[in-house]
Amino acid sequence: MISKHLVANSFYHTCRYISDKPGAELLVAEGVRGYDVKLMAEDFAIQQSLRPEKKRACMHAILSFYPGEILSDEKMKTIAQEYLDKLAVTNTQYVISKHSDKAHIHLHIVANMVSNDGKAIKDSWIGLRGKKIAQELTLKHQLVQAGEKNLKLTHLESLNEYEAARYKIYMSIAELLPKSKSMEELETRLKTRGIETEFKYKGHTKEKQGISFKMGEYSFKGSKIDRKFSYLSLEKTLVLQQKQILQHTKTESKHKPIDKIETAYQKENKLQDKQTGISIAKEVDKAVSDTWKALTDPERAEGSLPKELLEEQRKKKQRKPNHGLEL
Repeated sequence: MISKHLVANSFYHTCRYISDKPGAELLVAEGVRGYDVKLMAEDFAIQQSLRPEKKRACMHAILSFYPGEILSDEKMKTIAQEYLDKLAVTNTQYVISKHSDKAHIHLHIVANMVSNDGKAIKDSWIGLRGKKIAQELTLKHQLVQAGEKNLKLTHLESLNEYEAARYKIYMSIAELLPKSKSMEELETRLKTRGIETEFKYKGHTKEKQGISFKMGEYSFKGSKIDRKFSYLSLEKTLVLQQKQILQHTKTESKHKPIDKIETAYQKENKLQDKQTGISIAKEVDKAVSDTWKALTDPERAEGSLPKELLEEQRKKKQRKPNHGLEL
């Protein structure tokens, strides 16, 4: 099974096409009157008016099955509804019509991209997302595969050159933007991928106000690649990234001085302890030395030796026996 999304500007013309084609059979009509084309289109239009700024509210997708593949209507309804769910096209009006006018059976799905509660449904890259979802459903429901294509490469293999270039630019910006510190750096990085960056200036000034990206012969405005790739959006993203990096750096450095202070304090304490120990050792050594001198030569140190030690020394001297002859 393969999928394809068509550009649809009018609910009326789209509804008329899927309903009036020879062999067309309406399988599902959700939220609209399916028995009349005009009423069906009117119901779609009324809901679209809840968000008038959503100009392209008509989604028209085709799911084509392999030639000769036989599926029940219930099976096809299930596959089509799962397709919408995976696209996140939910809580909205839609119709599913079966066409069997060709060698292969195919389904037409028309859905309102304005939801039942008046919110716009995201449609960015819906064609690319649809192609991958179609292959996922092919595997899930064991349908005949259109080809042995890698799912990850489907979006490039199935696109024309214009869309392939647009998608490659999108993927390159998405990858390189987080690695860039400035618009100039992003421009340089993209150039290595073969993508040229062109700026639009305000009047005759040097003030930049727009950006385009060119790959080969194809050029796209930043906002056409993706809304978040307009010049202003890119600038905001780059500024925000730098703020986050700066904040992270401040958070890290905030703890480093404390560690250094503690280390220096510890070193100072160790040094003081060492010096104090040496000083005490010297004082003890001096005291022992002085005491020893005093004990061995009390007469020289009589003024400095403690009174108790001097008294003890005199007593010892008096008790000393006299081995000499009396005269």
